[in-house]
Amino acid sequence: MILTKTQIVPHIRNELKKNADAKTLASFQRFFKQTVLCHGVKSGVVGKIANENFIHVSGLSKKELFSVAEDLFKSGYCEESWVAAGWVHRKGDFAESDFPIYERWIDKYIDNWAECDTFCNHTVGAFIEKYPKYVSKLKVWAGSKNLWLRRAAAVSLIIPAKEGKFLKDVFEIADILLTDKEDMVQKGYGWLLKVAGSKHQKEVFDYVQKNKDKMPRTALRYAIEKMPENLKKRAMAK
Repeated sequence: MILTKTQIVPHIRNELKKNADAKTLASFQRFFKQTVLCHGVKSGVVGKIANENFIHVSGLSKKELFSVAEDLFKSGYCEESWVAAGWVHRKGDFAESDFPIYERWIDKYIDNWAECDTFCNHTVGAFIEKYPKYVSKLKVWAGSKNLWLRRAAAVSLIIPAKEGKFLKDVFEIADILLTDKEDMVQKGYGWLLKVAGSKHQKEVFDYVQKNKDKMPRTALRYAIEKMPENLKKRAMAK
């Protein structure tokens, strides 16, 4: 039986609570510096719940789906955010009018790296690939006061950058974030440089060498993590 729109969020919440376990709940917090809300459900189980229940939202209009997703995002629970992100990405049907909604969700509701990366790696990244001109908006995010928008500026390009795309934009975003004091932002743009280096190792190494005196060591270590040992030593040398 297909659930009505008003039944979907309570149903998902109930499914998550039924699948929570004390061990996962106890260990969840160790992945975060700040306190996060979670039910205590393993990520693989969350994905299974999202997939099995997509049937209840697949027939909704985009406006209705976004309303359901927003209710899940604003709960503050990691697992509910992951379900929302998974559904929005799976629905696809990206339109330019979606972008300000994504921006508002990140600004208002996302408050940890797991929620940020789950939503931005896939949904925002796929949107940017469809509408490349919006990469300029990521550079605006990079200058935001909200640290999750700043991290989102970097991690939204993870998947296309891994394929060798948007290299110029990767470096421009890294330039804006270069001396950011937040380690979640440093790790975000360091990760972006690392994946960009899988197709453009020389360019990324040259960028790191040029900027290593200003770049926080956290970002530097992330950026060179997959490089050959000789390049790592050169990058880490004072």
